[in-house]
Amino acid sequence: MSETMLWERLELAEERINTLGEDSLKSPEWDLFFAKGTALLKDICKVYHRVNELTIAKVPVEELKAWNRELYADILPENYGESFANPTYAAACFGLERGQIMSALAAELRSAIPYAYETNLSEIVIRAELFLEIYSAVRDAWEEEKSEPECETLRRILYWYASDYSEPESLQRVAEMVDPNLNFAADILLMEDLSNPDYLYRYGEYVTENEIAMAKFMAELPQETIDTIADTFSEGYRIGFVNAGKDLGRKETVNIRYPLGFERVVRRAHRNFEVMGLKSVIYRAGSSVFRRQGTHKVGYFGANPNKQYDYDHKEDEALFLDGQFITRKAECLKAAFEEYKQKAGEHAGPAVIEIFGEKPFVPEVKKEALRLSEEQQKLSVKYASLSGQITNEYIKGEERSFTIIAFPVPDIGANFEEIFRQTIRINTLDYKTYQQIQQTLIDALDEASYVRVKGCGGNKTDLTVSLTELKDATAQTKFENCVADVNIPVGEVFTSPVLKGTEGVLHVSRVYLNELEYRDLEITVKDGMITGYDCKNFESEAENKKYIRDNVLFHHDSLPMGEFAIGTNTTAYAVGRKYDIAAKFPILIAEKTGPHFAFGDTCYSHAEDIKVYNPDGKEIIARDNEISILRKTEPEKAYFHCHTDITIPYDELGSIAAVSKDGEETMIIQDGRFVLPGCEELNKAFSEENV
Repeated sequence: MSETMLWERLELAEERINTLGEDSLKSPEWDLFFAKGTALLKDICKVYHRVNELTIAKVPVEELKAWNRELYADILPENYGESFANPTYAAACFGLERGQIMSALAAELRSAIPYAYETNLSEIVIRAELFLEIYSAVRDAWEEEKSEPECETLRRILYWYASDYSEPESLQRVAEMVDPNLNFAADILLMEDLSNPDYLYRYGEYVTENEIAMAKFMAELPQETIDTIADTFSEGYRIGFVNAGKDLGRKETVNIRYPLGFERVVRRAHRNFEVMGLKSVIYRAGSSVFRRQGTHKVGYFGANPNKQYDYDHKEDEALFLDGQFITRKAECLKAAFEEYKQKAGEHAGPAVIEIFGEKPFVPEVKKEALRLSEEQQKLSVKYASLSGQITNEYIKGEERSFTIIAFPVPDIGANFEEIFRQTIRINTLDYKTYQQIQQTLIDALDEASYVRVKGCGGNKTDLTVSLTELKDATAQTKFENCVADVNIPVGEVFTSPVLKGTEGVLHVSRVYLNELEYRDLEITVKDGMITGYDCKNFESEAENKKYIRDNVLFHHDSLPMGEFAIGTNTTAYAVGRKYDIAAKFPILIAEKTGPHFAFGDTCYSHAEDIKVYNPDGKEIIARDNEISILRKTEPEKAYFHCHTDITIPYDELGSIAAVSKDGEETMIIQDGRFVLPGCEELNKAFSEENV
């Protein structure tokens, strides 16, 4: 649609919005809802016009700071109790079903905020028009029926909003993934003075003292330290292609994902990627019904104003998700990829900076929040499969790679700077030392038919993990020797287990997965598939099971064990214990601090047919399992599009034994310590006084 037409639509919408307060709906709750929505949209339009007039680079910083306070105030924890974006409050005002719909609308309006900074006119217009259409339906109901509008009327408006705009939204999503010319964030990253944290307010993300402190800390680091971090990050990406035998020279773009405050590192990494021949694609983490990915942030992101708000709205698509909708959504996604077919084929994959140390979050599970029905959960799983297949068709798994690295943020506490330095140390450990030790582990594991893992103390883990059989032990191996490439830091050996015969109980007393805490998480496995699960987060067993099904199984009835690994980074473990931050480690680091088990796809998802070799020259043949091999006959059943690692820390670990066909045991770990000859070096970190 032309810019002129969009301007005309915005002018009409603004005219109507400016008159909404003139007539009362004879209902204080409805009047208040539309008054708040009108105020928000006016503020968004004010920001849009100001940025469009000056450009974001020239807006005075005091205005930016005021916008940061005003635009996000409604959902901050201290105000959320009386926010219509809070489904509990909305339900108290309008009843359960209407309240859910109006709360979802309030959240969708809020997703327009960053688009004002980007001067993305179409995204503002469609949300303003949605608001006005809902207002008209409510007004007409009061005038004609003298009652509140029918819930189905409101729901259908949102349904057609989501359906009608699936095409342009899919096009925008794919463009942001692969087109380096969409450079809103890149301009901030490359052009701003990073010595002054005021640049953070130009993104349109919520900014707190945490991001400001992070930016200030980064600004004070010597350039040599910045270079070390960025070079480790970008070089890991490059090595990932080399180790996997993939041709990076055929690629043109890399997607950099990062939290605000890390711009000095990302600027250096951007230049490193340019030397490799890659242009950086940088896009914002989604927050609307079109792009929201649960509570997980994919892209660049600022502070979370209220994690409970994100949790409350993670399944708002329950309002309109049906078979017809996912068919249309998949068709739109494919058409968008077809539009950007060449750029998609030239895309190399993501390079991700993660953070840890934020204040722990245990969500309140609200009965008023929208949740997918069982049928919708199946449809959601189906769409995830369809979208995964489409994405892999254009950004081929066998041709792309990734890298991930993680660092603490100031929220972690008084020892932040020291913990940050220790994390640099963890992320830059000598890979050659680990490569040799891990090869010793692999040599022993290659002799085994299965591995037996047991917990100790209160840990009830008792798992048997079946391993692939080698046909030629001189040329083949079961485990990958993982050094510091795609998964930084160094420190694990991993395999795809044989599902048949893999069984038992996995238990961990406390773990954080994707920023959510699980207490006494227990998973039962039979023939490699999850058959039961529970935790102790809530008083109700039903709530505990739903929490796990929603956030670990991602609505699947079951998931296979896609990975078994033994973490070897005892230095990371020791740092976690010394500073009492082990529970705050992201999966990326936590998985290196003990044995871990991933449920979902294998580590070789969509690239199983590519031969992968260890540094000793042996081919890693355990790339498939009985589920992933279905890609050759029933591709829709082969992938789950999730992979969640759950780690047993060394202090909860009784033993790991490699057991041969004839029952002979080779002990790898006993009482939380490595006992296999040749691995003694790993135990030194346990006794270090000054980690």
